[in-house]
Amino acid sequence: MSVIPPSKIRLVAMSRLAAAGRWRVEAMRTLSEPCLLWFTKGQGRITVAGVTRGYTAHNAIFIPAGVMHGFEVGQQVFGTAVFFGKDTDITLPQEPLHLRIRDAHAQQEINLTLDMIQREMDSLSPAHERAAGHHLGLLGVWLERQSAKVSLETPRPDAARRLVARYTALMELNFRRGISVGELAFELGITATHLTRCCQESCGRSAIELLQDRRIFEARQLLSETNMPVGKIGESLGFTSAAYFTRAFQHRTGISPSAFRRGQ
Repeated sequence: MSVIPPSKIRLVAMSRLAAAGRWRVEAMRTLSEPCLLWFTKGQGRITVAGVTRGYTAHNAIFIPAGVMHGFEVGQQVFGTAVFFGKDTDITLPQEPLHLRIRDAHAQQEINLTLDMIQREMDSLSPAHERAAGHHLGLLGVWLERQSAKVSLETPRPDAARRLVARYTALMELNFRRGISVGELAFELGITATHLTRCCQESCGRSAIELLQDRRIFEARQLLSETNMPVGKIGESLGFTSAAYFTRAFQHRTGISPSAFRRGQ
């Protein structure tokens, strides 16, 4: 069996995730790799595929690649985020999971597994890469077993939540085209009014808020990580003019795109 080299596995403390700006974790975004969030202390809210839930200590939240999400990270929140790498061959769930781990033995298991992964990644011992990959595989087994334990007590998502999950997936494919909520609703075979009602019900935000949050997150990432001109960034995200992009960005963040870039 092949394993992931540790350079692609990343374990990041929750406190570090928002070190470069809380927008990096709170705004709606997707990752190109699977991610596991393991919270050991604190509480907050997390939105995954358009559904908002509260999280607290001993919650494990698995987010597959390409699934839209964002979550609160306050000063009292502690835990670890595990990034599996883009080309992982570890067997992982295909759907998002929110597991509330009440069993003390299961809590100890994941803490020990994460500790062993980090220890092997930091090691210079022979075969440490292979060992890290195998421990990561055990983390995948842990997820599968915990998911099986709670599947009987987890209610099936209602129609509104299933619809919003479809909306966020469709949004992810199209948000750079300047597509409107009305056009996305049409593709889903519903009205924009019904879509917004379902979004409000599942995550407390309107359909347009989710869409704009996703676009502005992408804009902030491009502004902070590339030298692309501001106007080109707006154009790449479907804004019809530089002025419209600046107004939308300022409305969402409180500052202009240029001012945001200068502050990075």
